[in-house]
Amino acid sequence: MVEITTAPIDTEVLLRQVGSPQAGAVVLFLGTTREFTRGRQTGSLDYECYPEMAQKKLEELEQQAQARWLLTGCAIVHRIGHLEIGEASVAVAVSTPHRQAAFEAGQWLIDTLKQIVPIWKKENWADGESQWVHPGLDVSPTLPATGSGN
Repeated sequence: MVEITTAPIDTEVLLRQVGSPQAGAVVLFLGTTREFTRGRQTGSLDYECYPEMAQKKLEELEQQAQARWLLTGCAIVHRIGHLEIGEASVAVAVSTPHRQAAFEAGQWLIDTLKQIVPIWKKENWADGESQWVHPGLDVSPTLPATGSGN
């Protein structure tokens, strides 16, 4: 199950979706909005994507993970829109018969997602500046803050 949403991520729903009597391990990863990045204070984050393309890439990742590990369940949810400090932007939940495969699959999914899924993040700094960032980009331009009070 993969989803792109503007709503807060419900971890209880994700855990129920991946739960199975055949699973001896369930791993849940949450990516949350942290207050400081490289020593700079973050005010909030904004995520944008091309939904159809991002959804397709997430589905491909889920299929690849199913082929690499014996997963009993897999769920990937990425939130888009405006997020405040502490809010979850991404969740990856996997279940497997044994813990090693669950940890490996979960880590591979989040690491690969961050590299290839076209979801863009704008850091809104506490000093009023904003900056688009993506792991695949070496340098992100600093943009002036918008008048939205972010």
